[in-house]
Amino acid sequence: MTSVRHYDSPQGVIPAVLMPFTADMGINEKAYRNHLADVSAVEGISAITINGHAAEVASLTVDEQFRAISVTKEVLQERMPTIVAVYTNSSLEAARIARKAQEEGANGLLVFPPEVMSLGGHMRPEMIQEHYKRITDASDLPIIHYQFPLNSNLAIPLPTLLDLCIRFPSIKAIKDNCGDGNLHERQIRELRALDRPVRTLTTHSGWLLGSLALGCDGLLSGAGSVIANLQVALFRAVKAGDLNTAKEINEKIYPTVRAFYDHPLLDMHNRMKEALVILGRWEEAYVRPPLVNPTDAEIEKIRRCLAQAGLTSETLYKKVA
Repeated sequence: MTSVRHYDSPQGVIPAVLMPFTADMGINEKAYRNHLADVSAVEGISAITINGHAAEVASLTVDEQFRAISVTKEVLQERMPTIVAVYTNSSLEAARIARKAQEEGANGLLVFPPEVMSLGGHMRPEMIQEHYKRITDASDLPIIHYQFPLNSNLAIPLPTLLDLCIRFPSIKAIKDNCGDGNLHERQIRELRALDRPVRTLTTHSGWLLGSLALGCDGLLSGAGSVIANLQVALFRAVKAGDLNTAKEINEKIYPTVRAFYDHPLLDMHNRMKEALVILGRWEEAYVRPPLVNPTDAEIEKIRRCLAQAGLTSETLYKKVA
């Protein structure tokens, strides 16, 4: 295995970057490089995740995913840890992606359970164990496990999740999107109580203040492609126990919740792309089918919400006082 600087302690604010496309649905590599430079310049973020949901990974070929890894490392080098998502229904392909990520100098992995498990995989814990065995045999990079929403049928039951973290020491954190406040808090506590504690990174961007207040070690979110500076400010205020400041920052974040996370949720990253166009950071906001661009009325709503949040091209990515 190629030796790289492992990101063994995932914590803090970790944006998941978007993937820009051209009108003919190719990857806009120049825009992607600029986007990486913009997001990585935000003071206070701790790493960047690529090839995840925010990057429309379901529509990316494996070769495109590999190219994204190479380009990301060219831009970020070792100034900022790169976390590569492993998103595939094939455990054999997952191993290939993990191996390639390590060879290219990635610093960690974000592992998604195969979607085939939505048909009852929670009753077959040996499936997720085999998936992780294939990945960890191919790479010793630190892993963040993606914990899906309960209603997706891809969430790993808590006993299975704890056992998985014990079996595979490479798992250093989970990205929690369970969607249930009670389970969210229990997972945070029980993962932290393991002999080898596992961190929790929230991706409950629709109720970020409440989630962080439960004791999360950080957050990993596609919204960080747009509001990473606000996320950093909120995380720092919560960690400092400064509720008044946290509430003030949350007032700025809340309009972006309405801009990005209203139903249908599958449009969330499409809306983020439009926000970057409105704010002058991107020239275009193409998405790959079957995703569709927001309507003119939806784009106008995004524009209003960004104004309510006080976001402009000048304040975007800037440190929040």
